[in-house]
Amino acid sequence: MALQKKDFIEIEFTGKLREGGVFDSNIKEDLEKINPNLKETPEPFVLCLGEGMFLKGVEDFLIGKEIGKYEIELSPENAFGQRNTQLVQRIPIRVFREQRLNPIPGFSFNFDGRIGKVLASSGGRVIVDFNNPVAGKDVVYTVKVLRKVDDLKEKAHALIHFLFRGHFEFEVKDKKIILEADEQLRQFLSLFKDKFKDMLDLELDFKEPTKKAEDVHEHEHNHDEHEQGHEHEHNHEHHNHDEHEHSH
Repeated sequence: MALQKKDFIEIEFTGKLREGGVFDSNIKEDLEKINPNLKETPEPFVLCLGEGMFLKGVEDFLIGKEIGKYEIELSPENAFGQRNTQLVQRIPIRVFREQRLNPIPGFSFNFDGRIGKVLASSGGRVIVDFNNPVAGKDVVYTVKVLRKVDDLKEKAHALIHFLFRGHFEFEVKDKKIILEADEQLRQFLSLFKDKFKDMLDLELDFKEPTKKAEDVHEHEHNHDEHEQGHEHEHNHEHHNHDEHEHSH
């Protein structure tokens, strides 16, 4: 049966530049080409087709296809866009010194959620490129659709991980998804209630966490450590596809 928009599927994928060079993957052997010191095994990746959980050009290609393996060639317009000269900016070197950072050309840093690569440093100014490293390049994705996901809890887990980059205990009951969350988090989480309704046909509700706060903190700490090995900065908006982030 052909894949349709809003189907949840599990995929293995590797993104390469057309001229060669892996920049993103959830396959251990390919990730090791980006980061030879990778120790963690990547988690399976489940997405909802047509909902922006992966690169739009790839999602659009897969809609209407059967379960199987595909090679998808994408131009910059259908991948990460063209380079924008306005995203190459000069930043005072004191910004780095205040954070005790050394702006070495070629290194990438996180500036309030934006990843920038240092191009040059001189005269008290650092030139930083905030373009996606793959912007302006033709890319090729090898995607293997492993299966269609039908289990509602598995779908919910994938959506929670995509939206919040973290772990929440939850249960599905009476057409509701009930997240365990402290009172101070609920207003933020409620911003995504339409996503749960649209993609899972579930109303979002909350209950008090059953674990002690320190247990939850420890769990999230361990989860974050695990994520560092798999962060294909599937912030695939995403997932951030930054090969330097794997290294630094």
